[in-house]
Amino acid sequence: STGNLLSKLSKHTPKKKVKFYGIEKEKQMFKFASKKIKNTNIKIINKDLKSLKLKKSSLIISYYTLQFNSPSIRQDLIKKIYKSLEWGGAFIMFEKVRGNDARFDNIINSLYSDFKEENKFIPKEILNKSKSLRGIMEPFSDKGNLGLLKRAGFVDIQTIFHHLCFKGYLCIK
Repeated sequence: STGNLLSKLSKHTPKKKVKFYGIEKEKQMFKFASKKIKNTNIKIINKDLKSLKLKKSSLIISYYTLQFNSPSIRQDLIKKIYKSLEWGGAFIMFEKVRGNDARFDNIINSLYSDFKEENKFIPKEILNKSKSLRGIMEPFSDKGNLGLLKRAGFVDIQTIFHHLCFKGYLCIK
């Protein structure tokens, strides 16, 4: 949404002819990222992934974005990503995840709230953020995310990050 990840990745490939594309459907965030990006090998596209035809790619990253799409279309989006990857290409997906059941979900969310308080967020900020995401963001459990990935065709899936309610997956086609 802000172009930070693309900028950092681009800096690690200065001598290679690598093209980076960022997809941002929200007009304001598209404008923000476009102004911020100075690298000529990065292009920000103002479209919704649902309607965009993806180019053949060796790497696709979804950085906390699928959770903002309706659960009814996520399978189609991941299938679209899988089909656009070259053989041996990678899909890296980071998402907020729910606990396996209500008890674990409550424990994880309590620990995350504690983490926010320890990092100087005041309770009102924590509550307001939670309210602002209600009805907009719908995370799946780890099992739900793995099911989406496997049904899309991914067989080689490895967890590469896990902290409380946040998880990252590396999926190879």
